[in-house]
Amino acid sequence: MSVDFRADRIGSALRGENPTVMRRLDAGFAVIGDVQFLPGYSVLLTDDPLAQRLSDLPRGRRLAYLADMDRLGEAVERVCTRLDPAFRRVNLEILGNTDSFLHAHVWPRFDWEPKHLVHNPVWLYPSEHWSDPRHALTSQHGGLRQAIGEELDRLASV
Repeated sequence: MSVDFRADRIGSALRGENPTVMRRLDAGFAVIGDVQFLPGYSVLLTDDPLAQRLSDLPRGRRLAYLADMDRLGEAVERVCTRLDPAFRRVNLEILGNTDSFLHAHVWPRFDWEPKHLVHNPVWLYPSEHWSDPRHALTSQHGGLRQAIGEELDRLASV
Protein backbone atom coordinates (compact mmCIF):
# COMPACT_ATOMS: atom_id res chain seq x y z
CA MET A 1 0.00 0.00 0.00
CA SER A 2 1.36 3.38 -0.96
CA VAL A 3 1.79 5.94 1.80
CA ASP A 4 0.94 8.78 -0.63
CA PHE A 5 -2.83 8.32 -0.51
CA ARG A 6 -2.83 8.88 3.27
CA ALA A 7 -1.76 12.50 2.84
CA ASP A 8 -4.99 13.18 0.93
CA ARG A 9 -7.43 10.36 1.52
CA ILE A 10 -10.45 12.12 0.00
CA GLY A 11 -8.62 13.59 -2.99
CA SER A 12 -7.01 10.24 -3.74
CA ALA A 13 -10.42 8.56 -3.51
CA LEU A 14 -11.94 11.12 -5.87
CA ARG A 15 -9.07 10.48 -8.33
CA GLY A 16 -9.47 6.69 -8.03
CA GLU A 17 -6.03 6.38 -6.39
CA ASN A 18 -6.97 5.38 -2.83
CA PRO A 19 -6.33 1.61 -2.54
CA THR A 20 -8.52 1.25 0.56
CA VAL A 21 -11.75 2.24 -1.25
CA MET A 22 -14.23 -0.62 -1.32
CA ARG A 23 -17.14 1.26 -2.89
CA ARG A 24 -18.24 4.72 -3.97
CA LEU A 25 -21.48 5.49 -2.12
CA ASP A 26 -23.98 8.35 -2.52
CA ALA A 27 -22.13 10.91 -0.38
CA GLY A 28 -18.79 9.30 0.29
CA PHE A 29 -16.41 6.38 0.02
CA ALA A 30 -16.52 3.16 2.02
CA VAL A 31 -12.91 2.27 2.83
CA ILE A 32 -11.38 -0.57 4.76
CA GLY A 33 -9.41 0.60 7.78
CA ASP A 34 -5.62 0.85 7.85
CA VAL A 35 -5.56 -1.40 10.92
CA GLN A 36 -7.50 -4.62 11.32
CA PHE A 37 -7.04 -5.70 14.96
CA LEU A 38 -10.85 -5.73 14.93
CA PRO A 39 -11.43 -7.44 11.55
CA GLY A 40 -13.84 -5.52 9.37
CA TYR A 41 -12.97 -2.06 10.70
CA SER A 42 -14.07 0.38 8.03
CA VAL A 43 -14.36 4.12 7.54
CA LEU A 44 -16.79 6.27 5.60
CA LEU A 45 -14.99 9.22 4.01
CA THR A 46 -16.98 12.20 2.81
CA ASP A 47 -16.71 13.01 -0.89
CA ASP A 48 -16.47 16.72 -0.07
CA PRO A 49 -12.82 17.56 0.68
CA LEU A 50 -13.85 20.84 2.34
CA ALA A 51 -16.24 19.25 4.86
CA GLN A 52 -14.71 19.02 8.31
CA ARG A 53 -17.92 18.43 10.24
CA LEU A 54 -21.26 16.86 9.42
CA SER A 55 -22.82 20.30 9.75
CA ASP A 56 -20.58 21.56 6.89
CA LEU A 57 -22.74 19.59 4.45
CA PRO A 58 -26.06 20.93 3.16
CA ARG A 59 -28.97 19.07 4.76
CA GLY A 60 -29.59 16.79 1.77
CA ARG A 61 -25.93 15.74 1.55
CA ARG A 62 -25.84 15.36 5.34
CA LEU A 63 -28.74 12.93 5.25
CA ALA A 64 -27.16 11.05 2.33
CA TYR A 65 -23.90 10.79 4.30
CA LEU A 66 -25.72 9.42 7.35
CA ALA A 67 -27.57 6.92 5.14
CA ASP A 68 -24.19 5.82 3.73
CA MET A 69 -22.87 5.41 7.29
CA ASP A 70 -25.88 3.25 8.12
CA ARG A 71 -25.34 1.14 4.98
CA LEU A 72 -21.64 0.61 5.70
CA GLY A 73 -22.42 -0.26 9.32
CA GLU A 74 -24.99 -2.83 8.26
CA ALA A 75 -22.65 -4.31 5.65
CA VAL A 76 -19.87 -4.73 8.23
CA GLU A 77 -22.37 -6.21 10.70
CA ARG A 78 -23.68 -8.76 8.20
CA VAL A 79 -20.22 -9.84 7.08
CA CYS A 80 -18.80 -10.09 10.59
CA THR A 81 -21.86 -12.06 11.74
CA ARG A 82 -21.21 -14.59 8.96
CA LEU A 83 -17.45 -14.82 9.52
CA ASP A 84 -17.11 -14.84 13.31
CA PRO A 85 -19.59 -16.36 15.78
CA ALA A 86 -18.08 -14.11 18.48
CA PHE A 87 -19.27 -10.96 16.69
CA ARG A 88 -21.22 -8.74 19.13
CA ARG A 89 -22.14 -5.46 17.49
CA VAL A 90 -20.97 -2.49 15.42
CA ASN A 91 -20.00 0.87 16.90
CA LEU A 92 -20.47 3.94 14.67
CA GLU A 93 -18.54 7.11 15.48
CA ILE A 94 -17.99 10.51 13.92
CA LEU A 95 -15.13 12.06 15.85
CA GLY A 96 -12.70 14.20 13.83
CA ASN A 97 -10.27 14.86 16.65
CA THR A 98 -7.17 13.73 14.77
CA ASP A 99 -8.11 14.02 11.08
CA SER A 100 -9.96 17.22 10.34
CA PHE A 101 -11.97 15.89 7.37
CA LEU A 102 -15.43 14.41 7.87
CA HIS A 103 -15.26 10.67 8.34
CA ALA A 104 -17.14 8.01 10.30
CA HIS A 105 -15.57 4.97 11.96
CA VAL A 106 -17.34 1.60 11.77
CA TRP A 107 -15.92 -0.67 14.45
CA PRO A 108 -17.00 -4.31 14.72
CA ARG A 109 -16.80 -5.58 18.29
CA PHE A 110 -16.27 -9.19 19.37
CA ASP A 111 -16.67 -11.34 22.47
CA TRP A 112 -13.02 -12.46 22.17
CA GLU A 113 -11.76 -8.94 22.92
CA PRO A 114 -9.94 -8.53 26.25
CA LYS A 115 -12.42 -8.23 29.13
CA HIS A 116 -11.13 -4.81 30.16
CA LEU A 117 -11.68 -3.46 26.61
CA VAL A 118 -14.72 -5.23 25.21
CA HIS A 119 -17.21 -2.83 26.83
CA ASN A 120 -15.10 0.31 26.39
CA PRO A 121 -14.35 2.58 23.43
CA VAL A 122 -11.92 1.07 20.94
CA TRP A 123 -9.68 4.11 21.44
CA LEU A 124 -8.60 2.63 24.79
CA TYR A 125 -6.71 -0.17 23.03
CA PRO A 126 -2.95 0.13 23.67
CA SER A 127 -0.94 2.05 21.08
CA GLU A 128 0.76 -1.17 19.96
CA HIS A 129 -2.50 -2.33 18.42
CA TRP A 130 -2.51 0.71 16.17
CA SER A 131 1.10 0.39 15.03
CA ASP A 132 1.86 -3.35 15.15
CA PRO A 133 2.51 -4.63 11.59
CA ARG A 134 0.53 -7.78 12.47
CA HIS A 135 -2.60 -5.62 12.56
CA ALA A 136 -1.89 -3.58 9.42
CA LEU A 137 -4.15 -3.81 6.40
CA THR A 138 -2.56 -6.17 3.88
CA SER A 139 -3.55 -8.36 0.95
CA GLN A 140 -4.57 -11.05 3.47
CA HIS A 141 -7.67 -8.90 4.12
CA GLY A 142 -8.75 -9.14 0.49
CA GLY A 143 -11.55 -11.61 1.19
CA LEU A 144 -12.94 -9.50 4.02
CA ARG A 145 -12.75 -6.38 1.89
CA GLN A 146 -14.50 -8.14 -0.99
CA ALA A 147 -17.24 -9.48 1.28
CA ILE A 148 -17.99 -6.02 2.69
CA GLY A 149 -18.05 -4.54 -0.82
CA GLU A 150 -20.45 -7.22 -2.04
CA GLU A 151 -22.69 -6.65 0.97
CA LEU A 152 -22.71 -2.91 0.23
CA ASP A 153 -23.86 -3.78 -3.30
CA ARG A 154 -26.66 -6.01 -1.98
CA LEU A 155 -27.83 -3.33 0.44
CA ALA A 156 -27.94 -0.77 -2.40
CA SER A 157 -30.63 -2.79 -4.12
CA VAL A 158 -32.83 -3.19 -1.05
